Amino acid sequence: MSTSRLLATSFAPVLNFVYPPRCPACGGGVGEQGGLCMTCWDDLVIPSEPCCTSCQRPFGENGPTDGAICAPCLADPPKHDGIAAGTLYTDTSRKLVLAFKHGRRIALAPMLAKLIAARLPRADGLRLIVPVPLHRGRLWHRGYNQAALLGRQLSRMGHGTLCVDGLIRTKPTPSLGGLGRKARAKALSGAVKINPKRARVLNDADIVLVDDVLTSGATSAACVKALKAAGAKSVMIACFSRVLD
Repeated sequence: MSTSRLLATSFAPVLNFVYPPRCPACGGGVGEQGGLCMTCWDDLVIPSEPCCTSCQRPFGENGPTDGAICAPCLADPPKHDGIAAGTLYTDTSRKLVLAFKHGRRIALAPMLAKLIAARLPRADGLRLIVPVPLHRGRLWHRGYNQAALLGRQLSRMGHGTLCVDGLIRTKPTPSLGGLGRKARAKALSGAVKINPKRARVLNDADIVLVDDVLTSGATSAACVKALKAAGAKSVMIACFSRVLD
């Protein structure tokens, strides 16, 4: 057992006495720090098969069988090479994301990353983990990039080598919620670029693009476009929660 693990185990009773373990989603009592209560665990929805061959969108019990492609992918074939989502967007996953991203509950990173890792195929060879970037103004205000924290945990679990600054956001962008497809594309135009210092390592690489939530897919699409333009061999999107339209 490592020294850090030994210290954590030794001081756990003291920590639990001073700060009783609470579910980060609902605030109810739980058995240990960082865990969810049974009610909130039950509300998490794990994507299942059968699913779209292209984007892993679950079809449900009455949908097509494995090997089919969903209607959105048929209408607009994605540039990415698959989506590994830990959960689908529910009330509990929303609360966890808000606590992690805006509530400064960065200690949730290991739990969220484990759920992502369960859906992420193992790498056959060298793979890079690239987080969706924040503009420096937002990074300064928040103090951390939540995608980078998830990427670091995935790297520690053996899912690839973290390239934390592979992408850079060159300009601040407004919230994309409520915007149409063209408006989202306009807001993101030129906002995400390859870091010139990392261009060589990104070329011909298999990449996992990490973010906390996948909503419209506009931001991830801009990142995938930049990575593929830089010569990336493949780009798989990995997120904690996925919103299905």
